Amino acid sequence: MNFGIDRLLADPALLNGLKNRRVALLAHPASVTADLTHSLDALVAAGVNVTAVFGPQHGVRGDLQDNMMESPDFTDPIYGMPVFSLYGEVRRPTDQSMGVFDVVLIDLQDLGCRIYTYVTTLLYMLEAAAAHGREIWVLDRPNPAGRPIEGLTLLPGWESFVGAGPMPMRHGLTLGEMGAWFVDHFRLDVCYRVIEMEGWQPDAAHGFGWPVSRVWINPSPNAANINMARAYAGTVMLEGTTLSEGRGTTRPLEAFGAPDIDARSVIDEMRRMAPEWTRGCALRDFWFQPTFHKHVGELCNGVFVHAEGPSYDHAAFRPWRLQALAFKAIRALYPEYPLWRDFAYEYVFDRLAIDVINGGSGLREWVDDHAALPGDLDAAAGRDEAAWAEARRPFLCY
Repeated sequence: MNFGIDRLLADPALLNGLKNRRVALLAHPASVTADLTHSLDALVAAGVNVTAVFGPQHGVRGDLQDNMMESPDFTDPIYGMPVFSLYGEVRRPTDQSMGVFDVVLIDLQDLGCRIYTYVTTLLYMLEAAAAHGREIWVLDRPNPAGRPIEGLTLLPGWESFVGAGPMPMRHGLTLGEMGAWFVDHFRLDVCYRVIEMEGWQPDAAHGFGWPVSRVWINPSPNAANINMARAYAGTVMLEGTTLSEGRGTTRPLEAFGAPDIDARSVIDEMRRMAPEWTRGCALRDFWFQPTFHKHVGELCNGVFVHAEGPSYDHAAFRPWRLQALAFKAIRALYPEYPLWRDFAYEYVFDRLAIDVINGGSGLREWVDDHAALPGDLDAAAGRDEAAWAEARRPFLCY
C-alpha cells in the first residue's frame, strides 16, 4: 500500500518532473511517508527544490484546536522558506504567495466529508493556480470513510468555507478525485495531476477505506482515530447545536450529550422512530465532563457512537442519518429544547450554523417539523445521493 507521496519519492520519472522547478507543498501534520517522515523533510532529502509551504486550517503543525482560530505566516525554522497560512488573514492564496513556485504538491489527509475544510482549500488553490498559470499535483491519500455517499446536496447560494460545491455531506471521494471533479465542474483551466495510490481497496475489511497497515496521525487536532473519521459526517453537525460534541474530552466528535438530556431515553426514541438508521454501529450511553468548550465543567449524559468492533457494518452505517435521528429524538422528548446554536460559523454571520453545515435549511426544518417522518428525509437525501453517485462516477480512480 503506497500513498501518493510514497509513489512520488520512489519513482525517478515522477521526481524528474519536478527537476529545475520551484515547488510548493500544501501539508499538515498527517502529511507523512510510510516510514513516518514528514513530506517536507522527505522532499527536501530527495533533492526537490521546495521554495514555499502552505498550511490549511489548524496549521502546518496542527497546533490550533477549535474552528475560527487563525494561524499566522512564518518562516520555517529548519529550511528557511516561507510558510503561508491559508487559515489566517486570508483563506485563499495571495498573489504574492503564488509567485514563489511553479508547481504545488498537495499532500493532505482528508476525512471524506464536505464540511472538512481541506476540501475547500483544495478548490481555492485550484482556482488560484488557474489564475496564475501554476501546476497542481495532488499526492493522493485514502478516504478513511470509504466510498459510501450520504446527505443532502449543498444548495446554490449556500457555498461557504465548509461548503465548496454541490455535493452531499459524505462524498466518498479521495482528495485527488475531488480535485478532478472541481476542475470539471467549475471549468478550471489548470494543469492538474493526481499521483495515485497503489493498492488502495476502499471496500476491503477491516479498514473499509483506511489501510490497517498504516499508522493513523491526526489530520486535525480533534480527528483522533478511524472511529471519529467514520462518525464525522454525522457528529460534525453537533457544532451547530447546543449539545456537546465531546470537545474538551479525549474523544471529540465521536459522541454527543448535555447536562439536561437522558441518553438512554434518547437512544430508545431513536430506535423507536427509525431502527434502520441506528444499524451498523453500537450506541452506548455514558457520562462525561468537558474540560473546555460547550458545557465546560458540567457533567453531561451522552451517547457514544461506536463505528468499530464487531457491531460495525460498513454498508449499513449511516452517520448523517444517525445524527439527524438523534436531533429528532431530542425534539420529540424535549419539544422546547434550545437545540440550534446561534453564532458565527466559519465566517458566515447571517445564517444558523446548522444550516451552514448542511448547505441549506432542509435538515433543520425536518427536525423541527413534528409531522415530518424519517421517510421524508430519507426520500430527499436518497435523490441527492443517487444523483451524486452518477456525477462522481467519471472521476473515480480506484
